[in-house]
Amino acid sequence: MENGSSTTGDAELDQAVKQWLQYDKNPKTVMMVQELVKNKDVEGLKKCFSSRMEFGTAGLRAPMGPGISCMNDLTIIQTTQGFCQYLEESFGNLKERGVVIGYDARAHPASGGSSKRFSNLAAAVFISRGVPVYLFHDITPTPFVPFTVSHLGLCAGIMVTASHNPKQDNGYKVYWENGAQIISPHDKNIAKAIEENLEPWSESWNTEEALKSPLLKDPYEDTHTQYFKTIQKHCHNRDINKSSEVKIVHTSVHGVGHTFVQSAFKAFDLPPPYAVEEQKDPDPEFTTVKYPNPEEGKGVLTLSFALAEKVGASVVLANDPDADRLAIAEKQESGQWRLFSGNELGALLGWWMFRCWKQQNSDPAAVKNLYMLSSTVSSKILRAIALKEGFHFEETLTGFKWMGNRARDLLNQDKAVLFAFEEAIGYMCCPAVLDKDGVSAAAISGEMISYLATKNTSLSQQLTSVYEEYGYHITKNSYFICHDQNVIRSLFERLRNYKDKKDLYPTECGRFSISAVRDLTTGYDSNQPDKKAVLPTSRSSQMITFNFSNGGVATMRTSGTEPKIKYYTELCAAPGNSDVKQLRKELDDLVDAIVENFLEPEKNKLQPKPE
Repeated sequence: MENGSSTTGDAELDQAVKQWLQYDKNPKTVMMVQELVKNKDVEGLKKCFSSRMEFGTAGLRAPMGPGISCMNDLTIIQTTQGFCQYLEESFGNLKERGVVIGYDARAHPASGGSSKRFSNLAAAVFISRGVPVYLFHDITPTPFVPFTVSHLGLCAGIMVTASHNPKQDNGYKVYWENGAQIISPHDKNIAKAIEENLEPWSESWNTEEALKSPLLKDPYEDTHTQYFKTIQKHCHNRDINKSSEVKIVHTSVHGVGHTFVQSAFKAFDLPPPYAVEEQKDPDPEFTTVKYPNPEEGKGVLTLSFALAEKVGASVVLANDPDADRLAIAEKQESGQWRLFSGNELGALLGWWMFRCWKQQNSDPAAVKNLYMLSSTVSSKILRAIALKEGFHFEETLTGFKWMGNRARDLLNQDKAVLFAFEEAIGYMCCPAVLDKDGVSAAAISGEMISYLATKNTSLSQQLTSVYEEYGYHITKNSYFICHDQNVIRSLFERLRNYKDKKDLYPTECGRFSISAVRDLTTGYDSNQPDKKAVLPTSRSSQMITFNFSNGGVATMRTSGTEPKIKYYTELCAAPGNSDVKQLRKELDDLVDAIVENFLEPEKNKLQPKPE
């Protein structure tokens, strides 16, 4: 290899490795690659070099390690050079306005990679081009980055985080000048610019000089002050909060959330939540949990429940490691803990946000200017509340990038966007952050819980009241794991050409008859007069929604960041139909039919969600 001779028998692979060793200055990743070359480990080299990480609308997410398919010093420099060039082309005033960079606490000692190191390198790239950089001096929740973009009027924001992914992963999340995550065509243009800027610029490695540059500013104090001032606009019951005796436990699951949630409770005059000691400090090893994702179920909350029992708390709040999501569990009368789904919390927070808004706004016409949003795979409960209360409800594609951008469009038209949510425990309660925000959502939930306590009402009881008033919305979501793209493709293609009839979708699933089909991969929608879907379509991901005659809706889709086939199902009943047991059985049967007839896990060798 050293003298240019082939070692793998694959000229393209050899060239990629040779270029890598020429560009990379991180001794740990260089050594890792040299070891693979020395050991003639072709499979290992292929794993690291066969394909570059794809830069999508969610930015990057991959394991930390050597090579172009991983997150490391060199790929961060290459990515930032491409992003910087694209920003230079997009904004004439980039050098006046600048960018903000934040990071979480992830680290991978073996490859020398960490979120902080990656942030410093990204800062060095921008500073080498004369671009002002607002770099947080310490870890910060993801929502602080979009907040700072909007607050300071910057051109863009970068957050280095892999959110709730396994510990070896990291990510690079990008916000545009409007304070929302990027959407197409920005991702394609940035990806193209990365390919054009693979060779590190002369100063890109020079973090030492960059950190001394007058172009570097630290937004930490200002953002901290302004953020907690801004979220107080959503504090409506300060007197109740001050005298609240409700005990709440909070865990940040070894992530960044602890100090920020404590500050948010303080901003609302709520008593501080009890912190789970073993999980409150950032720990890149996530020592006490198998998956650092509160969405995965009660296993993540074992220590929280133990602390709650000890201090006599009835509610647990949990953030994911970058504090942009929020899970809530409540102790039931039986002594069991109930973990609310993202859809149930969406119903509770939607109800609460509207209730508080109504108290502040006596003008009956104001409701016509009010909007709530949710993603198309989330519960339709907000639609039911909107129909009865008279505000607007809109649905977007999956992901907060769509809700954030739509919210910005509405705000630019002087509309009020009160609330947005997605079933993956993401909530936007404050339009100063056009992304999901688990910090403001925690404080607002704390206030809602304290208010309900004055009425001797639990969250579970209030949720029942919401469903009694607006109609039961029962959901069941899960996923299968599949690492084979061909299997995924053929599974979805089979549904588009059902029973070998070209371009014909199924009309039934087991005993359930299908009333409509929408395919956002191909752009087909049987409900539209011209059969064309209204929401944007994307060939690069799979997503089909079936409407059933019994009021059921089911969506099957692939995940952009994980090897999963996800399914989302909901049964929407009219107000007054409160035979919950019967509704649940009907939904269970529908899910069984979808799994058996459409997903065929045995035939397709799909692994079920780990319990």
